[in-house]
Amino acid sequence: MTQGNSTVSDGDTAGTGEPLAADDKKEQLDTKTTLPQQQESAAPGPQEPEFVHPEGGWGWVVMLAAMWCNGSVFGIQNAFGILFLSLLREFGSVDDEDLRFKTSWVGSLSMGMIFFCSPIVSVFTDIFGCRITAVGGAAVGLVGLFASSFIKSLGPMYFTYGIVFSCGCSFAYQPSLVILGHYFKKRLGLVNGIVTAGSSIFTITLPFLLSGLLKNVGLHTTMRILCIFMFVLMLASLTYKPLLPNRFSHSQTGSRCPTMSQLFNINIWKSIGYRIWAFGIPAALYGYFVPYVHLMNHVEERFGTDASKEVLLMCIGITSCVGRLIFGYVADYVRGVNKVYLQVSSFFVIGIMSMMIPLCHIFGGLIAVCLLMGLFDGCFICIMGPIAFELVGANDVSQAIGFLLGLMSVPMTVGPPIAGFLRDRLGTYDVAFYLAGIPPIIGGAVLCLIPWVENRRNKAEKDVVSKEQDLNQTMLGHEKTQEDSGCQKGESVV
Repeated sequence: MTQGNSTVSDGDTAGTGEPLAADDKKEQLDTKTTLPQQQESAAPGPQEPEFVHPEGGWGWVVMLAAMWCNGSVFGIQNAFGILFLSLLREFGSVDDEDLRFKTSWVGSLSMGMIFFCSPIVSVFTDIFGCRITAVGGAAVGLVGLFASSFIKSLGPMYFTYGIVFSCGCSFAYQPSLVILGHYFKKRLGLVNGIVTAGSSIFTITLPFLLSGLLKNVGLHTTMRILCIFMFVLMLASLTYKPLLPNRFSHSQTGSRCPTMSQLFNINIWKSIGYRIWAFGIPAALYGYFVPYVHLMNHVEERFGTDASKEVLLMCIGITSCVGRLIFGYVADYVRGVNKVYLQVSSFFVIGIMSMMIPLCHIFGGLIAVCLLMGLFDGCFICIMGPIAFELVGANDVSQAIGFLLGLMSVPMTVGPPIAGFLRDRLGTYDVAFYLAGIPPIIGGAVLCLIPWVENRRNKAEKDVVSKEQDLNQTMLGHEKTQEDSGCQKGESVV
């Protein structure tokens, strides 16, 4: 009290013995109360300026490189059906049922490993950055594919093509999604649509190229020619110039080595919205890929071997490309986590179209079904990146996408064999397609919870901030009241 009174007394007399005006007193008191807060906030150091995405520039080059990555990786994977027939002719008789089972594992293992490795890839991306991870992955994929061109039996092919090549593709693929968030924010949906359209373009064109190469130069030379795609991917990955700081470049200990908690980021799992998203999408995918695997065989059984079943794949590929561009552009105008509703609609349509396949007794009906299925397939794929950024933010998006893709590997591997098992037991694909439509609808319904959960969380955070502000104002008002009372006591003493 004594110290406070002397301070007020000195403040009341501006060296002349005359009391200050009321406004001057208020200004001086406000200065005293705000100065400590300013000093406290300034103590940790200057605040870093908010990062502004370029929304173009070098980002367009990065976009084209990521587009090549998507096309080359999934174009080769989706065209495995062409390589499958060549593998059967190369390693045994086409009529050998056991050989077909063994050979099919080469492609299944390759596709599954791309997604299974994703959580590990996300850790490498966080530590070493997008450029180093992608270039190293493309190099490993090149080595695996080149080694596969010299293989004379299926056993080593499991390792060279099914593991080495696919792991390299996984390490090259995921950074191509993460780096886009360094350059784009407002246009991220459109850019993701263009990038993911690369896989559709390659899926449409690459089978024709492979058929010609296999016919003219054989399997092994064809694989060596495909190595050119991986070499170009290495060069394209060099364009991934990071703009956001590395999470582990500035640690408290000064070491670049991250802690275990940093390696496996648990912050993403604290988001209820992300938890729903990470388990809702794999739940939907148990039936998602069944039509893509078994539709060709179903067409032959219902319409005969002369039916133009390749037209259906072309319809899916073309409309999927169109869907990625359209819905990627639309996603830029959908605010926040409401982008999830686009994925919900895509799962609903895909599920219904799967159930419609057994009801189509006219080939034109199947074409219409495939056109819609491909359109909304593009919708589902192109907005995965933007939704991840909305749910966990740019700093954690790498591991968020990685864990999601890792969880997706299970239903992608399990769903089609279950449908094949039902076909073997029941003699028809009808029940398999009916059941395949159920998981996408259920998964879509689960995803509807995300906007509601995120809105509640945002509202709760705003309420906490509002309460803190009210409390601070109350405390400041109480302090001012005490200061005013001290001033009045000092004046009465004078």
